[in-house]
Amino acid sequence: MEPNLKLSFCIFIIVRLTFSLDYCPLHCQCDWHINSVSCVGVEVLPIFHSRTQEVWLVGTKLSFIPLNAFANLANLSRIMLNGNGVREIQRFAFNGSRLEEVYLNKNVDLEHIDEFAFHGVIRGPTHLDLSETKVQSLPSIGMESIERLQAKRTWALKALPSLSAFPHLQNAELTFSSHCCGLKMLNRWRGHSEAVVCNLTRASSGKLQEPSASFSQWYLGNKISQHVQDIFGLPAADNEDDDLNNTLICPTKLSQNQVFFPVDSSGEHLGEDFDLALCNEMYTDYGPLCTPVPDALNPCEDVMSQGFLRVLVWVVSLFAISANLLVLVILLTCQQKLSVTRFLIGHLAFADGCMGMYLLLISSVDLYTRSRYYQFAITWQTGSGCNLAGMLSVFASELSVYTLTLISLQRWHVIFNAMRPNKKMRLRHAAVLMLFGWVLCVTIALLPVLGINTYERVSICLPMDTDTTVAQAYVISVLMINVIAFTVVCFCYLHIYCMVHNPQYDSSRYDTSMAKRMALLNFTNFLCLAPICFYGLCAAFHQPLMTITDSKVLLVLFYPLNSCVHPFFYAILTKGFHRDIMMLLSRMGLCRRQAILYPS
Repeated sequence: MEPNLKLSFCIFIIVRLTFSLDYCPLHCQCDWHINSVSCVGVEVLPIFHSRTQEVWLVGTKLSFIPLNAFANLANLSRIMLNGNGVREIQRFAFNGSRLEEVYLNKNVDLEHIDEFAFHGVIRGPTHLDLSETKVQSLPSIGMESIERLQAKRTWALKALPSLSAFPHLQNAELTFSSHCCGLKMLNRWRGHSEAVVCNLTRASSGKLQEPSASFSQWYLGNKISQHVQDIFGLPAADNEDDDLNNTLICPTKLSQNQVFFPVDSSGEHLGEDFDLALCNEMYTDYGPLCTPVPDALNPCEDVMSQGFLRVLVWVVSLFAISANLLVLVILLTCQQKLSVTRFLIGHLAFADGCMGMYLLLISSVDLYTRSRYYQFAITWQTGSGCNLAGMLSVFASELSVYTLTLISLQRWHVIFNAMRPNKKMRLRHAAVLMLFGWVLCVTIALLPVLGINTYERVSICLPMDTDTTVAQAYVISVLMINVIAFTVVCFCYLHIYCMVHNPQYDSSRYDTSMAKRMALLNFTNFLCLAPICFYGLCAAFHQPLMTITDSKVLLVLFYPLNSCVHPFFYAILTKGFHRDIMMLLSRMGLCRRQAILYPS
């Protein structure tokens, strides 16, 4: 019986070992030569063998990765979860694993990764792929080991965690270039031991005369090792060359202009494979490699990139709003009969007030995001706020140009028909023309929102996209409308000038002064518009003559500067406006005597 017992015992042991070594979950295929497990179409996450190093989940019906899904898989280094229907990664999902690569790409329904999803991992992950998902935010915990981050075509990921969450990031393939602007500022963070090594390397390298490369490395290694031992209380190793060490002077003090590496944590131990080359300037002065790189329309800068522009845009916006608001209040409270001129001036004041609101909105965003715009760039440029700002700008500028053109035509019509009172422009005619102008300007402002162009390309929310033929045609059309308006105004005032100096026309002195004032108003307006049209057309034909940084001076300062000039030219500096102010004050019980004596 004894041989039979031994045989039975051996068979039991072999079966036990075979089962424990070759156990493979249901609906899965296992390759124990490389310790890989591939599961297809599973509905519940299997329990994996502790030897598993790679997990491939293909075509599963998993909606989430649960708590401790890969617990106790200390050898697990790669997880392939790409192309599944996963919607959520719960907290502590990767707890207890030793990750190198995690592929979650092409999970088109994946929206949420818990803040503690990677908390509790033994090590890693070093490579995380979230491309083509709907992830809206990344966890800030557990990203310390990430060296490569992929999030291409992840349009919902509009903001990254704090830069300190990626101390070892070396390569990033992202969706938006503004994220690369933030990572460009990321210098390699170091632990306490690494900082000590690099600081001593800097100090010692200046003291050595480098008799030989091998002697320099030996000297640095010994002195660095001694310093680290002193700091962390490590036992000193026996060294037969102590006498030689004592003959050399170890640098004990760094110069005051010495640069130190930032320290992230303490208590870390220096690895044997630490590379002293990481202490070089080139490894610390630049952030990780990142794509897509910022383009010409989205450089790494704030909304208002220049200091003087940041100040002047506040001045122009507040001045434009207050001046045009004053004009509107006076016109609306005036008890005199509404004339065609007052009607048109009121619309012009409204348009210029909208331009001031656009500048105020842009300057407020710049103030809030100053020095941190890369964190808010995508949220701002793809949000409703930027669309609102862009529509305000385009609507205001086009309505202003249209109204000024109509004012010019109205003055020309009045002087041209001075001897024919029955042909004068009536208020109902002006109302119909302004209704058409409103419809036209609103349509032009809405087209970028409807996909003809876009307000999302630049931080100042103007339709500057020329990548497609339709977008290019839109930009050229808008600029050409301004050019045509300028041509019409030039024709009107040139003809007015000729008529005023022609004795055959009976033009009054008031008509002449009004024509001259309106001519000055319109020409100053188009002197500001001319460079914008010129540079804009060059850029539309892919021949830009200035950068987006320089163009902001034109687009944000000179372009809306007329919004401040208009109310003074056509209202505030006129005698009629002064009379309207005196009448308003008299109705409020103020300046009644002055109002009575004021010439009409």
